[in-house]
Amino acid sequence: MPDVPWSTPTRPAPDAEVYVMASRFETATLTGAVRFFLKAPGIIRKIRTAPGAHGVALRARVPRRTFLTLSAWEDRDALYRFARSEPHRSSSRAAAGYMKESAFTFWTVRARDLPIGWEEAERRLAEQRPNQ
Repeated sequence: MPDVPWSTPTRPAPDAEVYVMASRFETATLTGAVRFFLKAPGIIRKIRTAPGAHGVALRARVPRRTFLTLSAWEDRDALYRFARSEPHRSSSRAAAGYMKESAFTFWTVRARDLPIGWEEAERRLAEQRPNQ
């Protein structure tokens, strides 16, 4: 399944510090993955118009029931305001019922370093997992 490539809703100044979030979601079932996937376009559209959003991308692996997200924000508060807004808030609550596992990681970068690559996001997310 193709990735939703990085898009930049608002371009910050190159020297601005931006707040980045990467997430990894694994659903318990394929049906849950399809539900997650069907909700994703609405969430991405909303990010593209959210105050303080500087970037968003999605990597969807529906058959593997795995999704990665990347987003960049003006600051932590902008991200949290978005997370509490609709449709994200109700979609997140609904997804809890079919989620197997999720991980989040946050860091800051200079805006000139955007977009963040998937390799960097996956490395940081792997650091969040307990030793196996």
